[in-house]
Amino acid sequence: MRLSRFTKSRKAARKQSSATSFRTEIIADVFVPEYAEDVRFFSRKVVSPGRLRRFSTKDLRESLIALFYLAVAAALPVRWWSPICDWASRFRLKRHMRKDFRFYAAATRAVLGDGIDARKLFEALLAARHRRRMQLAAHLVAGRWTPTIRLEGLEGLQAAMQRGHGAILWCDQFTAQTIIGKRAIYEAGIEAHQVSVNTHGVSETAFGQRFLNPPMVHVENRFLKSRIVFDRDDAYQVTIRIQKTLKQNGVVLMTNTIHAGSTFTETALGESGWTHLASAPANFAARGKTALFAMSTFEVVPFREYRAVLSPELMPAAPALPAVDTTRDGAKNMALQAHYILLKRDCLLQALKQCPEQMMSWSRHERLTEAQDRIGFSEEEGS
Repeated sequence: MRLSRFTKSRKAARKQSSATSFRTEIIADVFVPEYAEDVRFFSRKVVSPGRLRRFSTKDLRESLIALFYLAVAAALPVRWWSPICDWASRFRLKRHMRKDFRFYAAATRAVLGDGIDARKLFEALLAARHRRRMQLAAHLVAGRWTPTIRLEGLEGLQAAMQRGHGAILWCDQFTAQTIIGKRAIYEAGIEAHQVSVNTHGVSETAFGQRFLNPPMVHVENRFLKSRIVFDRDDAYQVTIRIQKTLKQNGVVLMTNTIHAGSTFTETALGESGWTHLASAPANFAARGKTALFAMSTFEVVPFREYRAVLSPELMPAAPALPAVDTTRDGAKNMALQAHYILLKRDCLLQALKQCPEQMMSWSRHERLTEAQDRIGFSEEEGS
């Protein structure tokens, strides 16, 4: 059932941009009795594809940063890496404070409460993002870095794999997830498949896709069995490949990003915040017998110790389960999906309370239909 439609303002439409423009529509508000709250489903359709930029000032900046961290990884001991990242993160602090801090502070306070020190979290996030770049450089410089990575919750995943219907790991966008999370799964002996986008990395320009993004993809692929690249123009083929992988009892990693798929959801988070969650993982779990887990990866001691956490299997309460039998095979069961969404939301909130300064993508302090055209603070997509 389609409830309403909203689009960008005329003022926004007049602005010339290289970014793809979308039309976002509300599909439905689904009430979940066990939680006594709604999950709102959205569709996201391309209105006009953006033009591919050849080069940007960000490309130059990221190129210099990458070269700098490669030199640091090759020449300096590990104990110096974290102080150097802290130092580098302060170079553009005034600009970030001017352009991004207001939105970040509003989003984090809405979720965690007014008692938090939003500026301290913001500065810690900037440093964590630089450590994320350093993690990439450290993997590109062979044989110099052996951090301790603990994986928790593996027993639940192994039990689900024994049932033979595959599993989806629904990953949060913490700074350590992109590489360390995949490495944790790999070192546990699990061969995983990552659902990704063709622009995954630090830049969406032609230069970035040719030179800046491949090193990150190359490092991640060391810890993956395969990468399932999402193509918006041919989403059906990607869906078929994911289904085939799950039928073969495979493990599929799906990052919580709303930017790649054609649908996503919105739900309340924390004290008065709102978050946006991808709908695809819940959709695959609701369709069949696939096990669904939430995954978060935290940096405990920078460059020394990391902790990857798999939640217990996300399983809707008994009253929601019979709904599967009333839906024809392959059809979307939105009521069951909504229940999965709220289970995932609860895991996300718990993870945010542990390490809020490491979350790259915050949503907003207001509903999407009531907000200006901005979603959180994240320049990079984790996958």
